[in-house]
Amino acid sequence: MQSPTADLPVIVLGAGPIGLTCAAELRGRDQAVLVLEKSDRVAESVRQWGHVRMFSPWSELVSAAVARQLGSDWTMPKESVYPTGRQWVSDYLEPLGQALSPWIRFDRRVVGVARLDRDLVVESGRSEQPYVVHTYRPDGTIERVLARAVVDATGTWQRPNPLGSEGYPVTGENYHADQIVHTMPDPTDATWSGQKVAVLGSGASALTSLVALTRQGPNASASVLWVLRRGSADQALGGGENDELPARAALGDKVRRAVADGRITVVTRFRAAEVRSGSAGTVGLVSSNGEVVEGLDRIVCATGFRPDLSFLSEVRLDLDHQLEAPAGIAGDIDPNWHSCGSVPAHGYQALEQPDMGLFIAGIKSYGRAPSFLAMIGFEQVRSIAAYLAGDLQAARSLQLDVPETGVCGGSGDFDAQSGPCCSTSDGKAIA
Repeated sequence: MQSPTADLPVIVLGAGPIGLTCAAELRGRDQAVLVLEKSDRVAESVRQWGHVRMFSPWSELVSAAVARQLGSDWTMPKESVYPTGRQWVSDYLEPLGQALSPWIRFDRRVVGVARLDRDLVVESGRSEQPYVVHTYRPDGTIERVLARAVVDATGTWQRPNPLGSEGYPVTGENYHADQIVHTMPDPTDATWSGQKVAVLGSGASALTSLVALTRQGPNASASVLWVLRRGSADQALGGGENDELPARAALGDKVRRAVADGRITVVTRFRAAEVRSGSAGTVGLVSSNGEVVEGLDRIVCATGFRPDLSFLSEVRLDLDHQLEAPAGIAGDIDPNWHSCGSVPAHGYQALEQPDMGLFIAGIKSYGRAPSFLAMIGFEQVRSIAAYLAGDLQAARSLQLDVPETGVCGGSGDFDAQSGPCCSTSDGKAIA
């Protein structure tokens, strides 16, 4: 007998790169799909860092399913070129959004996912019930949409981490919010000219910000400080020639040269505890041990992101309590123990939640962990779509070779130097 939910669509939350790719994979398998997007256009988060050049080339930013969906009218960009976020949107994500437009509803902010007529506690008949997704329409009314499965690809961009090393905003952070930015600076933006800026963070966003702020030209900042919680900048600068993504390696090399040339001042073992008012409209950063960095015009907070789980409160989740990532992949991406990028291929089995038919995919599947690549998300949703279409062989046949960063050890101990290099054992990355 056919399942009562069989004719319902798969609902994909988010019309970003991974959400759109998931929809393309599902359409390619003749599955009913509906994408719910809270903004009025696709790839809204990518647009906010559109000026940034990516360290993945076109060959790693286009999925095979999407190329088929776009058809012969679309021309694949030169595979070896590294596009900006803006080019990724205009040359790929917007055409994809147009191709999928009959199956996308814009201006739909998701506020809840549940089993129909069941809250989190109720067990009786739970697995037989369809999902119901609650969204706000533009007029503020609630729309309830039924689904046979839900793929959450909403990302993490809307929830940047605060300055505080304890996970909370520090004293004065909210008061001085107009001088704290969570996006990567645009080197063509004249407002950065001549400013004294502190960049907090040790990931790719921090390195990209440092490169942008120290580029020569009329918009260059007068003074740039790189503020780190750890005791050394070595690990944050990347694996150099051992990095299997050349553009990512080049990013670290540029920052390394800027530090050597004196264009960047490195401040280590600094854990922010306060943002306080300074003279002439500037602000100062105070560390938990009383060290002060003063005279700052702006602070770039590049301390990572975290997932929004608020609208998943009535479904059953199996998340790692530290990373807020699906428990099935948490051990392979935990930055406390490794940072090599040696993540085994993983698909629907690692991403499906205890409420069957609910998946967390894309960068949100990494929770609070860094180093997500588009190719990881493409493989995730390819597997999920195959599973939902009943093609278990394709769903379980995973092929993904994540480029190594060439960095050894993890970031669990801020004051430690690099540890032993990561390796793989039984398909699991270890330090």
